[in-house]
Amino acid sequence: MILGMGSSMEEVSASTLVDTKQESKRGPRRRWPEALKRRMVAETHEPGASVSVVARRHDVNANQLFKWIQQYAAVTAGSQAGLVPVEVRAAERPCGSGTIEIDLPDGTRMRISGAVEPSMLRQVLEQLR
Repeated sequence: MILGMGSSMEEVSASTLVDTKQESKRGPRRRWPEALKRRMVAETHEPGASVSVVARRHDVNANQLFKWIQQYAAVTAGSQAGLVPVEVRAAERPCGSGTIEIDLPDGTRMRISGAVEPSMLRQVLEQLR
């Protein structure tokens, strides 16, 4: 490289300015499980959530989290499905309670109340076919 300084020209080596062969100090790339990425993205959609706060909480670069948000938004934009929180609870019902309603094509409605044996219900449904 040649630098002009006034009337004298001086040659300077650029190889001492930047060491391009220096090894990366970071190490290998981190791999995030799909479920964890989706959970982080879902956290950003909660009321009052900040992408940078969620990113810091999970030790992720905020720009990476923004990229995942865009990635999952593009995937869900083409389909009806989206990120939806799900909670599974076992419903405790006393034996003998409940109602089953069956609407037939001719407008007839069958209502079964109380405890129903699965085999009995299966027989009724087979007869209606």
